[in-house]
Amino acid sequence: HKNSYRPRLSVYAQMAKKVLNLHKHLCCYYFKFDYQELLHNSSFCLVPRGRRLGSFRFLEALQAACIPFILSNGWELPFSEVIDWRKAAIIGDERLLLQVPSITRSVGRDRILALRQQTQFLWDAYFSSVAKIVLTTLEIIQDRVDSHVSRNRLLWNSLPSGLYALPQYSIDPAQFPFYYGILGKSPSQQFTAVIHSVTPLQSQISPVMKLIIAVAKSKFCAQIVVLWNCDKPLPPRNKWPSTSVPLTVVEGQTKMMSSRFFPYDVILTDAVLSLDEDSVLSTNEVDFAFIVWQSFPDRIVGYPARSHYWDSSRSRWGYTSKWTNDYSMVLTGAAFYHRYYHYLFTHYVPTSLLTMVDHMANCEDILMNFLVSAVTKQPPIKVTQKKQYKETMMTQVGRPVLTDSCYPLSLSLLVFSSASQGSKASRWADPDHFAQRQTCMNTFSHWLGFMPLVHSQMRLDPVLFRDQVSILRKKYRDIERL
Repeated sequence: HKNSYRPRLSVYAQMAKKVLNLHKHLCCYYFKFDYQELLHNSSFCLVPRGRRLGSFRFLEALQAACIPFILSNGWELPFSEVIDWRKAAIIGDERLLLQVPSITRSVGRDRILALRQQTQFLWDAYFSSVAKIVLTTLEIIQDRVDSHVSRNRLLWNSLPSGLYALPQYSIDPAQFPFYYGILGKSPSQQFTAVIHSVTPLQSQISPVMKLIIAVAKSKFCAQIVVLWNCDKPLPPRNKWPSTSVPLTVVEGQTKMMSSRFFPYDVILTDAVLSLDEDSVLSTNEVDFAFIVWQSFPDRIVGYPARSHYWDSSRSRWGYTSKWTNDYSMVLTGAAFYHRYYHYLFTHYVPTSLLTMVDHMANCEDILMNFLVSAVTKQPPIKVTQKKQYKETMMTQVGRPVLTDSCYPLSLSLLVFSSASQGSKASRWADPDHFAQRQTCMNTFSHWLGFMPLVHSQMRLDPVLFRDQVSILRKKYRDIERL
């Protein structure tokens, strides 16, 4: 009786041995491949239902830029109230599993590229961290509550994302600098010059007077706004020069550095030309920079450029104003940008950072560059200039002082000279000024959780710039005249 079981046990033993060998073979075959590498090298990733309708494989596919092929009937995809998942995923019927190969083969290369790009955008914008998921959820709820000022689907499904397109500013996509191309529209054909003034008017030949006259001559200038952040009383209207365009003097209520980027109601044009009171620009330079900005309305376009680098010896980010072959910032002492960035700077940047900028009276230009690069994921645009802007080494009581300024050399010396004679010292002549900017770089990157600045080696010059042709044939002649 006992012997009758031995053949059966022998068969079971052989079967178990085969199963173990097969399992061993499959395990060895499986471990030959890296799962993350497979995801990144795949165009499509199957996302069947898990224990519930959803599956963690969905987020894995988005992160890897692999197009999710969803097989889970009845699953309501995340944030589907605002996100158009047809632009990033393929939704199939789990009852028709055998049709998956033919469906994937029917998708053209152009659509595959578009789908994969959209997966990366959605992952980075809304799903790459718990903070972004929570913030997206809160913003969607806010749109439900304030339905009359809610974002439309274009803002949620296009760069830079609904989190950066604040509906309190506008619900019309044409009012933002990011959607002109999609909508087939262009920014307004004029600009508003905002001149930040912190020193009292000395005479009719002071630099700010010359700057107002030069900017007012631009055929694209709609108005000039002088932001009076000086401690001295506001000069009467007859002290300001007569111009062909409206000249408005706005007295800063806080007289802080961050107030130069406040969204003042008087600014009506899309383009803002931000200027320090001591900037030296010709009308030709202003006109050319504005023409360039119209092709890049979502970026900062200007003259004095700076750069960042990683200091491995200190394990921190560094700031440099040296002339190199690339740059990552354009100082807002002479630059064009869209007026929406005033609103975003005031209402999106944490109050702690604005307070830091005001306390140091420094780094507001760096913070604006961080913000714009974080939104656009692109570098600013540097244009050619007539004047040479460079860092200068000057001596104060026997020690060198590094000035990081967008002044011409002669003006920097003038400002330093007046400071050394007992007047109010220029912040550019402060030896701690440069060290503060180094600190700002690391504080701002810590706020964002990454370094948003992007290096660029592109500088835009006028056609025929420096070409050996008659000066009469050149449109922006003054730029070449030193």
